[in-house]
Amino acid sequence: MTNRFQRHTITAALPYANGPVHIGHLAGVYVPADIYVRYLRSKGEDVLFVCGSDEHGVPITIRAQKEGVSPQEVVDKYHAIIRDSFQQFGISFDVYSRTSAPVHHQTASEFFTNLHKKGVFEVKESEQYYDEQASQFLADRYIKGTCPNCGYNEAYGDQCERCGTSLSPSDLIDPRSMLSGAKPVLRTTTHWYLPLQDFEGWLRKWILEDHKEWKPNVYGQCKSWIDQGLQARAVTRDLDWGVPVPLPEAEGKVLYVWFDAPIGYISATKDWAERHGKDWRPYWQQEDTRLLHFIGKDNIVFHCIIFPAMLKAHGAYTLPENVPANEFLNLEGNKISTSRNWAVWLHEYLEAFTGKEDVLRYALTANAPETKDNDFTWKDFQAKNNNELVAILGNFVNRAMVLTHKYYEGKLPERGEIYSAEKEVLTQLSVLPGKVADALDNFRFREGLAAMMELARLGNKYLADTEPWKLIKENPERVKTIMNLSLQIAANLTIVAAPFLPHTAEKLRNMLQLPLLSWQEAGRDDLLPAGAQLNPAELLFQKIEDSVVEEQIQKLQNTKIANEAAAAPAGTLATPASEGAAEGTAAALAQAGNAPAAEVAPAKPEIVYDDFVKLDLRVGTVLSAEKMKKSKKLLKLLIDTGIDQRTILSGIAQHFEPEQLVGQQVMVLVNLAPRPMMGEESQGMVLLAEDASGKLVLVKPEAKVNNGSSIS
Repeated sequence: MTNRFQRHTITAALPYANGPVHIGHLAGVYVPADIYVRYLRSKGEDVLFVCGSDEHGVPITIRAQKEGVSPQEVVDKYHAIIRDSFQQFGISFDVYSRTSAPVHHQTASEFFTNLHKKGVFEVKESEQYYDEQASQFLADRYIKGTCPNCGYNEAYGDQCERCGTSLSPSDLIDPRSMLSGAKPVLRTTTHWYLPLQDFEGWLRKWILEDHKEWKPNVYGQCKSWIDQGLQARAVTRDLDWGVPVPLPEAEGKVLYVWFDAPIGYISATKDWAERHGKDWRPYWQQEDTRLLHFIGKDNIVFHCIIFPAMLKAHGAYTLPENVPANEFLNLEGNKISTSRNWAVWLHEYLEAFTGKEDVLRYALTANAPETKDNDFTWKDFQAKNNNELVAILGNFVNRAMVLTHKYYEGKLPERGEIYSAEKEVLTQLSVLPGKVADALDNFRFREGLAAMMELARLGNKYLADTEPWKLIKENPERVKTIMNLSLQIAANLTIVAAPFLPHTAEKLRNMLQLPLLSWQEAGRDDLLPAGAQLNPAELLFQKIEDSVVEEQIQKLQNTKIANEAAAAPAGTLATPASEGAAEGTAAALAQAGNAPAAEVAPAKPEIVYDDFVKLDLRVGTVLSAEKMKKSKKLLKLLIDTGIDQRTILSGIAQHFEPEQLVGQQVMVLVNLAPRPMMGEESQGMVLLAEDASGKLVLVKPEAKVNNGSSIS
């Protein structure tokens, strides 16, 4: 961060108001954003922390239809749950707005109109499914049919929820409208498109040359998208829930939610400004403003490519300086799934663990998925609390407070002679806050948390090594020094722990009777004056018993059993989602069930050439192969695709030994969307052929070719 910035606009991804917030959202977005904002505020920086509910889109209309209520009632319900959960948990937004608010509709309409008047958009006709009985065009999620891959007859028009295959409505067998049940027909419709290809050259320079400091996962995903070539993207859709397209010829159309949602950051800022009598413009339209987006990896493209292109096209707005996106957090070894209720919901956690907001903040930060997907388990959560927060931080503060009250009636004693042990402690005390700051400045929140805990460990070890309870009779003057210095460490913890553990830091400040201190004061050994009166000691943390976490584990187990029962076809056992059809190979899709292999697989529906050219098929070489733990089917392959080295999980462990594959050239579908499975992420698909006996063979070039060679 340079000194040219006078203010900071920090945004956190707008949570979708179709359900509550879960721990995956917290770990990936809201906890790191809040840590960073609290850190900047403690330094005296001008910070605006912006968020709000994303309240438009098809999933909300589907939920409203199922529940027999209006979309507005759905978003009102979940907006309140999300807002209140954030507030209780301690996410310190300056404003938490919503995209159904009039100020957002006006802001989004004005943004669209600005681009329309400049001639930015392309207008195109396309064919889309239409429900003649409901007199409405159908979004992909409003169409159901039979999945061509696994035969599931409740597959959506964009994805099969049983086998995980990405679909388009035309892929479905016997498609039907979710509105009327009727078979939809194709009709021509007109939409407005943002021509991203026109911004490709600018984006290549702005990101790939000017922002090489971005996190590798962010930079790499942006490079991959740009290198593949950008395409025009529709900014409107046929729907009756959303921001109406502000054109007379666009009646019955709304702004696509991906277009209007990021504008929600701007409208939320206007909302904040109106409530507080402020001017919103400096936070979005001045060069000395630093704009940062905290998001999960599924939003990288929108915040690094699409939204900047929108802002660039408009011309009046600040561009993001950084987008420190995180990867995904899994739960007990499996991907968090809201549809399967495989999640720890924030509002339920707050009910079950009253007063333990900071325990969850600590556990999620310690396991933050900063560079790769990570896993949350209840046992680790318990260990983090009992073995670290209770045994180290809590134990240190409690002993220092209790002994001071016992020996000095709760008044801080004067510091006497300094021994070698004290010199080392003073040196560490002066250094550790800087380590925390350096980590936070570079968005390394796990490292910052560890450095903060080093300070607590320093105090805990100092008391354990010097044993003042034994020295009090033989060397009472030394004990005064020990207690003084211990409480100076505790005073420093009120500063450096505050971004991570705000509730705990406030409780500690109250015990020490300290005001809110600035970050610049951290590292000093005189924050508490001699003779300062302390309040009685309170426990900062309490041990979490086995029975408490076992109850949460059992709750998840019950969810898993219910999901498997619901997914199982009649007379069969359900296949766990993590070992289901989408395991990385075409053969795995064919063999998801237990049916015997047919002599010849039936032909799939006809496609056009444009469908085929969307596939990016390349030759790659298998660099390593290993069996996945807890899976009988999956092999973990590391493949050099010529453009990168990537991990692909392939359901072929029953057909190949790992060592058979190393060094083999294979054909890889490289532009398949990444898919988290069993704590790993599969980044493509290996092509195989299957004979009548069910035997799999690799599809590979006849002669060795360069990795990355295209298949056409």
